[in-house]
Amino acid sequence: MKITKIECAGLRGATPEGGWSNELRPEDCVQTLVAVHTEEGLIGLGSTFTNDQLVRAALAVLAPLYVGENALEPERVSEKLHQNTFWMGRGGSLTHAISGIDIALWDLLGQVTKQPVGRLLGGRYRERVRPYASLLMEEPGALAEHLRAVKAQGFRAFKIGWGPFGRRNQALDEAIVSAAREAVGADSLLMVDAGGSDAFWPQGYKWALRTAEMLAHYGVAWFEEALPPDALEDYVQLRRRAPLPIAGGEVLTRRQSFQPWLQQGAWDIVQPDVTKVGGISEERRIAWMAKENGVKFIPHGWNTGIGLAADLQLAYAFPDTDLVEYLTGSPFIDELVAGGWHLDAEGMLSIPDRPGLGVSLNPEALAKYTRGEKRLEQRVSSQGATIAGAIKTVGQPMAALCPGGASGNSPAFQRRVSESKE
Repeated sequence: MKITKIECAGLRGATPEGGWSNELRPEDCVQTLVAVHTEEGLIGLGSTFTNDQLVRAALAVLAPLYVGENALEPERVSEKLHQNTFWMGRGGSLTHAISGIDIALWDLLGQVTKQPVGRLLGGRYRERVRPYASLLMEEPGALAEHLRAVKAQGFRAFKIGWGPFGRRNQALDEAIVSAAREAVGADSLLMVDAGGSDAFWPQGYKWALRTAEMLAHYGVAWFEEALPPDALEDYVQLRRRAPLPIAGGEVLTRRQSFQPWLQQGAWDIVQPDVTKVGGISEERRIAWMAKENGVKFIPHGWNTGIGLAADLQLAYAFPDTDLVEYLTGSPFIDELVAGGWHLDAEGMLSIPDRPGLGVSLNPEALAKYTRGEKRLEQRVSSQGATIAGAIKTVGQPMAALCPGGASGNSPAFQRRVSESKE
């Protein structure tokens, strides 16, 4: 089964805030869907944490390496893409784009073998997993109200992050955590993400250690991104002295980048993002490396419904991965996948057991969030009548978005989204 083309579509119009100092706007694109097409007509879906313009450029660079390749060999094909682009900025946008390709290839392998990806990764350790609701910090009163509303939806685990935490004073930091604990109750899991990967993060090791001691007093399950993402030695010391687990790793890419952090004991919990790190192939290698170094693997999941589907399949296949991140309030999570996501009475999320990632796209949501901006429509209109016809069919022409990897005579994802109409 050969790859014929790879298409992409950026998500816009409802981009959630990230808590960044240079905050995201709804129309910004930081999540891009990827579709791998095959000569048999099957399509694999992936997702990448990158602006669609960067993915479009990456697909153009990578096309000579993937067109005609075997779509049923995700690890080999992805490694080929990595190995042949070392001199073009490995670990950056190319690696992010390869992540989406790799996820889509695993999805295809599952479809062809009629197995869920998790079984192909080694087998089922669980049929459901606990999602933790991930939301941004606010002033204590507003945050407590928000948490109570999310808890009413059925969540039993929560992570609060970024916002004013660590950016004003210690009294506010503690007031935020105290309000959060009271809102979710003593029986719920509560995690704290300082957001140390934000631009010009102002805090260092001593702040992180003092804060870790405060968080432990409130029964916080882990302290995430307490330090800037390159402060390896400080993380090692913090993990040794902190009274609660230390988590991190969401901004690293490539398994080789994780190796010194895991071997030197920088984290109790490692959090690679499958839509950044190189896809499922790379993330599972990191997960096994973590296991061998006594570190728990809990994937980072601030991305899309396709990214969540990939995380669920990884949780399926790793015995210690008993949590997945669920970005609350994002249409790219809640609406993008046909049928949506549903918690059971115990706040658990069932892991899809259908072939591949086990999900298909909601055609209405896809059309709504891949429309682009007016400048994109102008660019589309200059591509000719064939592409204009594709707009009428799907709402956005994938070929216009991804000229390096698309042909322009068929709308992307049409075959996969049609499944959800049946």
